[in-house]
Formats: sequence, C-alpha cells, structure tokens
Amino acid sequence: MTTPVVYRLRQTFMRLTIALSIFAAGLASAQPPAAPAFEVASVKYTDPSVRMGITMFTYPGGRVRFINSPLLYIIQQAFDEQKIIFPNAPAWVNNDAFDIDARPPTDSKSSKSNPTNIKLPPNAEQREMLQTLLAQRFGLKFHSETKEDSVYLLTKGKTPKLQESIDPNVYPWAGSVAGGAFSGDGIAGTNITMAQLAKRLTPILGRPVIDRTDLDAAFDFKYSYASGSDRPDQIASLIASLDAIGLKLESSKAPIQSIVIDQVEKPAEN
Repeated sequence: MTTPVVYRLRQTFMRLTIALSIFAAGLASAQPPAAPAFEVASVKYTDPSVRMGITMFTYPGGRVRFINSPLLYIIQQAFDEQKIIFPNAPAWVNNDAFDIDARPPTDSKSSKSNPTNIKLPPNAEQREMLQTLLAQRFGLKFHSETKEDSVYLLTKGKTPKLQESIDPNVYPWAGSVAGGAFSGDGIAGTNITMAQLAKRLTPILGRPVIDRTDLDAAFDFKYSYASGSDRPDQIASLIASLDAIGLKLESSKAPIQSIVIDQVEKPAEN
C-alpha cells in the first residue's frame, strides 16, 4: 500500500520530470538554425599555367564557381555591403588566386535557382553559404560596423537620356564605350538598374555611391567623346559622362555599414 509520503514523492518526481522535458524542448527549439552551407565545395590554388581573367559564375541549380580569384575578390562577392575594410591585409589575399567549385544541398532554395545569365552575382542564400565556406576553409572572422562616411549620391537630372532595356535577359553591365572597364572614353550600359550602376561606380570613384534617382527600371545607355585628344582622366570622364546621360553625382555624408575583416588564413587544399 502506498503511503501518503511516497505518493507525494512520486507526484513531485513526475512533475519535475515533465518540467525538465519541457525545459529541454525549449532549449532545443531556442537553438539558432545552422548557417547555410554548401553540400560540396572544392578549394584549390589556381594553376599558374591557366590564362584566364578573374571570373565568377552562378549556374542553374545553385552551383557557384570562382576561377583565378584572389581571396579579397571572393570576400567581396560573399557580402552585399558597399565597403570592405581589411586592416593590415597580408599580401597573399590579393596575390594568390583560387579556384572554387561549390554546390548547395538539394533542399536549399538555391538548388532551385535558375539565373538568366551565369555571370549574375550570387543570391542572398549563396552569399551566406560563401561566408560559411570562407569561415571553414580560410578561417575568416569578421564584424560589421556602421559609421558616417563620405559618399556620392547618384541623382537624376531634368531629362535623363536612358532607354529602358530592350533585352531583360542580357547580363547587367556598365563600363567603357569600347567594352570592358571604364577607361575614360565615355560610358555605356546594358540592362542595368541605377542601384547596380551605383555599385559598379563605387570601386572606381573610391567611395560608396548611393542610388537616389528613384528610377526602378533597367536601362541601356551610351555616351562617347567626339575626340580622344581632349579626354579627361577616368574620374572626370565618369562625372562628365554621367552628366551627359542626365545623371549627376553629389558629394554627401551618410551612414555606411562596412564589413571589417579580423582574420583570414591560407587554406589547406582538398
């Protein structure tokens, strides 16, 4: 026969067991989800005999591939911020080149992606996967900070000379009239939004460019100088070319979020 004391002890034990189970379940549900990561990733030093420019591709199915790419370039593609700060960066982050071939798990959103052009930048999930890869293979550690900084505001003039893109499947691009990087011969663009143009101009102008045009479409445009003899330098050329197509750059100050690189290390090859 169960005595009152034993009965109360059993009831207390049962209540304690239930409470602990609920507490453990709460702890399990409170754990942050694992960071997105590629299912398969190959990291190799680029064969020096391979003659190819720095390249990144994003394929249907979520595959991401870098060819002949310095670590700093890979870091820039892994983050969507306009500014990367790397104090005391070792020389190898710019001098060594890597080939990376990575595929996402089949249950990821990126595995269903189908970019219209393989040169399009990685999506948000792929960038997170790249950050995980950089942490695992290159020992990347970083933090973010927001400070007021000197910027350019990209604004529109009274009559922008921009044509809405005639082919939405063309790779968004802006550069020189002759093709390639800006060279002082004017400016050309195909299927590019003003936000994309602002990001394209940022490394050339040496400070963040913020889109304030309120233009949402993608555009084609082209402007070249009549004579190369009086062509100004690259930055002056950009400013004059933008003005010619009805866009302006205004110097200003704005809070800018930056990624600060705290640590990286050379990877072990596969």
